[in-house]
This record gives sequence, C-alpha cells and structure tokens, in this order.
Amino acid sequence: MAKTHQDKPDKCYFFEIVQYFCEMEQKQHGVTPHCFPTPRLFKMCPDRPAVEITNIAKINMQTGEIGMPEGRDDLPEGKLWREVRTHKGG
Repeated sequence: MAKTHQDKPDKCYFFEIVQYFCEMEQKQHGVTPHCFPTPRLFKMCPDRPAVEITNIAKINMQTGEIGMPEGRDDLPEGKLWREVRTHKGG
C-alpha cells in the first residue's frame, strides 16, 4: 500500500509505489522467478504532474516521514501523460 504525506507549505503530497524486478532461474523442474521490490518515490503538487524524487528524497527511517533536502525545490518539470509523445525511428 502506498504511503502518503502532506507537505503543508505548498500542499504537495509524497507517495510511493513499489515495482518489482524479476529474474528467471532455470532449474531441473522448470523456471523459477526471483523478484525484488524496487520502491519509487514521487512528489505531486496541485496543477503539476507528479515527479519522481527517489534519488533525492530524505526519509526519516524511524518515522517513515518523507521530505526534500534543504534547497531542493528545483524539481524537473513533469508532463501529463496525455502530453507525452513518442516517435518511432525508421
């Protein structure tokens, strides 16, 4: 289940999703998957797309509270999914 935390000054929310990376191991009886959890943290503010902050988030390991390091308000601009365009090479 995703954790959320409201950041009071700007009404932004932090949330977590867990994705899994799986490797297949060949055994005598068939293939056995070995999956490893990969947590990803995001920050979502009103009227802006969510931005991944996994690599820069500050986490209090005792309380689970998520915050941003001091001076890290320079998040990259995100795009809404409907605005993402892909181009196929020829």
